[in-house]
Amino acid sequence: MTDPSALSGEAAAPDAAEDLPATDAAAPTQAAAPRRTTFADLGLSEPVLRAVADAGYLHPTPIQEQAIPIVLMGRDVLGSAQTGTGKTASFTLPMLDIMQSGRARARMPRALILEPTRELAAQVADNFVKYAKYLRFDYALIIGGESMGEQIARLNRGVDVLIATPGRLIDLFERGGLLLNDVRILVIDEADRMLDMGFIPDVERIVSLLPRMRQTLFFSATMPPEIKRLADAFLHNPKQITVAPPATVASTVAQHLALVRAHDKREALRRLLRSEDVRNALVFCNRKRDVEVLCRSLVRHGFNAAMLHGDMTQPRRTETLERFKAGEIRILVCSDVAARGIDIGGLSHVFNFDVPFHAEDYVHRIGRTGRAGLSGRAFTLATVEEDEALAAIERLIGKPIPRIQIDGLDPVSLDVLEPRGRRGRGRGRGARDAAEKPERAAAPPAGTPRPPAAAARTAPPPGPRRAGRARPGDRPRPDPEGEVVGFGGAVPDFMRLPTRKPVRTGRADDEAA
Repeated sequence: MTDPSALSGEAAAPDAAEDLPATDAAAPTQAAAPRRTTFADLGLSEPVLRAVADAGYLHPTPIQEQAIPIVLMGRDVLGSAQTGTGKTASFTLPMLDIMQSGRARARMPRALILEPTRELAAQVADNFVKYAKYLRFDYALIIGGESMGEQIARLNRGVDVLIATPGRLIDLFERGGLLLNDVRILVIDEADRMLDMGFIPDVERIVSLLPRMRQTLFFSATMPPEIKRLADAFLHNPKQITVAPPATVASTVAQHLALVRAHDKREALRRLLRSEDVRNALVFCNRKRDVEVLCRSLVRHGFNAAMLHGDMTQPRRTETLERFKAGEIRILVCSDVAARGIDIGGLSHVFNFDVPFHAEDYVHRIGRTGRAGLSGRAFTLATVEEDEALAAIERLIGKPIPRIQIDGLDPVSLDVLEPRGRRGRGRGRGARDAAEKPERAAAPPAGTPRPPAAAARTAPPPGPRRAGRARPGDRPRPDPEGEVVGFGGAVPDFMRLPTRKPVRTGRADDEAA
């Protein structure tokens, strides 16, 4: 089994649950070529090595080569590696060896793995099934959308490893179906994604329920300050492992950027889907409601499309993914909840219908294609309102994304934009009034004779007038040549009213007398 990307550790490495990469094709023999590390050199047990060999793998990726011996030593690990580098196998393989000693007890798992999404948790479970085939090993998958009764029954039988999402784990703990005081190994995977999804308070609570004497393995694709703070709080003298710049984009992915108007986005996507040789594709949106709207639009225009987002039930999500992997669905419209949880072999295209809010998500999105040495194509549709997010992405990857023009659509350029602080929000009446206001507000230069119509409006109309508000035309206008004192030459209407003399009553006259 071959995998040219395994040598470099790029994000294009195969990632069946971030699987172990395969060996390279036979290279020309060189006398001075150094010997490559094999899994047998990492200290793994014979049953685990047999399972790895059955899967067709021989050489570890860089993060596996560095992390597996450290985990077997019992040290904490702080790993920075993006999706597709074989990160999952770097902790599942040594955990299988460690778990061989001891026995599982009811409701008391000996190891805990926290994942941000149900898809990632399911992929980790698949790893254990694949590599524990020659071992006596039990695991439980605790995720939302599944029957809690069945999950509790599985825990009551005793499990070695518990793989869970934070929300369901806390729910199960509060119902008394789980005890965490026997956990010896804690794995926090995709910590930066948990931060984005708001799971960090749940993670902190879960860690507070665990024994202080434990081994902690902490993995994150990026290391923002909040993640570093958590790592410092959870880890004790960790071994730090960094395998590749977090912004690395595989060279096998051809990137393209199309600048379009907002109302042309759907048409632009349809034209790209028709013009490209799309075998299967992921289309990413930033919001769940946009996923549904876009999917319905594609289906209405005759495309074989389905959607995937976090509000769908777990059985429906699983069924949709299986149909997509089987080729029954050609286009899968999804939100970022699936950006790090989908592994599709041979994915040909990725389309960013929206520019991602976080620049790192761009790398993870397009990293779904161009794997295992295969070529892939990634297209991003951007509007002028998304220029700041686009600039952040290009700063992160260190180069501009090549621009393309979609036939039949008007060209759009970011170079002619006004600064964002002065840009209007729409084309409505307010924007037009703002543009016309300076012309209406311009005052005539000093010494310019006033037009007769203006003079007529200044003079008060003759005849009796009913007391009330002054008319707009009655307001006096100052003469620019002379200083105006008081009300100027005009008298307000309220001062023209006749004065009323006080009427004295007879009682008042008597008192005065």
